[in-house]
Amino acid sequence: MVYRGHVRNGVIELDDPPELPEGIEVQVAVAQFETPDSTLGERLMKFAGKLEGLPSDLARNHDHYSHGAPKK
Repeated sequence: MVYRGHVRNGVIELDDPPELPEGIEVQVAVAQFETPDSTLGERLMKFAGKLEGLPSDLARNHDHYSHGAPKK
């Protein structure tokens, strides 16, 4: 079963608390690790400068390299 919830003041609060027996062991998996206030650009910056060996005109001629269109 999957239950959803949020962390408030360091405590996990389930959105719809189930009826579970007292003392039962549960496993918690974090669904989202990125902070919600980071922008898409900030999240993508971790990939900046990682690729090597790409043509210097890749941005301009993307269609050529991807689909075989004539170069611009």
